[in-house]
Amino acid sequence: MASSHTVLMRLVASAYSIAQKAGTIVRCVIAEGDLGIVQKTSATDLQTKADRLVQMSICSSLARKFPKLTIIGEEDLPPGEVDQELIEDGQWEEILKQPCPSQYSAIKEEDLVVWVDPLDGTKEYTEGLLDNVTVLIGIAYEGKAIAGIINQPYYNYQAGPDAVLGRTIWGVLGLGAFGFQLKEAPAGKHIITTTRSHSNKLVTDCISAMNPDTVLRVGGAGNKIIQLIEGKASAYVFASPGCKKWDTCAPEVILHAVGGKLTDIHGNALQYNKEVKHMNSAGVLAALRNYEYYASHVPESVKSALIP
Repeated sequence: MASSHTVLMRLVASAYSIAQKAGTIVRCVIAEGDLGIVQKTSATDLQTKADRLVQMSICSSLARKFPKLTIIGEEDLPPGEVDQELIEDGQWEEILKQPCPSQYSAIKEEDLVVWVDPLDGTKEYTEGLLDNVTVLIGIAYEGKAIAGIINQPYYNYQAGPDAVLGRTIWGVLGLGAFGFQLKEAPAGKHIITTTRSHSNKLVTDCISAMNPDTVLRVGGAGNKIIQLIEGKASAYVFASPGCKKWDTCAPEVILHAVGGKLTDIHGNALQYNKEVKHMNSAGVLAALRNYEYYASHVPESVKSALIP
């Protein structure tokens, strides 16, 4: 019986299935050949048919099952009827077998805020850099990110025509993170992952102050956190406004659940209550290990330029 499970674990189990459906939609849009691209604010700020369909799918599917949730999605879409084909009402039973951390067992539906990025890495999606793309569903309680789901629609896409595409990573604070193999970056190496299409002098000044051995420029906040937890990078540095709450909520949970840390450039925790401004105006700094090294190397000039 669903009632024997806590609201949080039912929500995570549903969001997992919904994220898998989202991954299928993302792949279908490319397979059909018409991405339906529109510019939002600039040439690097794009929206595709996949962004629109996935957001409708995620938000409508969640709202049907959990009508008292606050759901905040990236795309500003007009209200209207949602095609029944976009609705996912399944739930991932494996998640319901897991115990809910005791501090979250009495949470009510109306206490939760869900932050949705239907397609993180849209620009990369339009350019065929498909491994950069993720679908993000983050769940917050009392302003803190506590559960998250990341779907990678094109995970494994370079493994040949018969490869099974896609995977879903999920995590809950106090329980752990699942769906991937945790690996640390090489010890003593400073491999920094940062923005591919939104760089500026603040970003480059901040990174160079950290004496990097390698700088990886890739798309998507979800993708960058996956690089940290799979040992491809040791820090994620974005010393600029531009990243939003829906970009960081789900990935932050996955990183924190395995002992990493994500903050703004000043070291402040990000807030995810429903009234908060959507922009992470003081940037993002994250690491799986040795967070303090990177935090201590952020130049004062960068800090003073980025106001929380």
